[in-house]
Amino acid sequence: MTYATPQIEELFLKFEMDCDKAIGYMKSEYNLMRAGRANPKLVESIKVDYYGAPTPINQMGNISVPEPRCLLITLWDKSALKLVEKTILAANIGVTPQNDGNVIRLTFPALTEERRRDLVKQVKKLAEDTKVVLRNARRDVMDGLKKEKNAKTVSEDLISDYEGEIDKSLAKLIETVDKLAKEKEVDVMSV
Repeated sequence: MTYATPQIEELFLKFEMDCDKAIGYMKSEYNLMRAGRANPKLVESIKVDYYGAPTPINQMGNISVPEPRCLLITLWDKSALKLVEKTILAANIGVTPQNDGNVIRLTFPALTEERRRDLVKQVKKLAEDTKVVLRNARRDVMDGLKKEKNAKTVSEDLISDYEGEIDKSLAKLIETVDKLAKEKEVDVMSV
């Protein structure tokens, strides 16, 4: 769509960027939630002090999921196994690593019903927080459009078209957030 002024185009671009960031953050947080299944993302962000440089585990070897509740970390440098094991313990991800001299195994316990319900609450809270961020982004655009309207740089008809477009975009984004939250809820509650 073409915009009447560069300021309005900037408002729309900022809105899109803010919304993309919010939904991206929500997705990354959902990936970190442990739903009774092993997910390599749980250990990817852990950094090991490897030869004086903080190095992510996924850059030191392969992380695989041989079974639904088990992660297998195969390092390229076997001498770093103890160091990675200590770092995972210090990260306190709720799992004790088992080092057999070749690989590190992380076996995740099955979640209790109570823990699943807590996770569902977290999923819903994150979805609501994301919706608040999306609505705040919409409010910022609406304020900017109001300023343009008051400055008489754009016709009122165009402003109302832009407002309608923002409302449609927000409705689609909220629908996406609800869909993601529902999928994660089902994932968490499935045994």
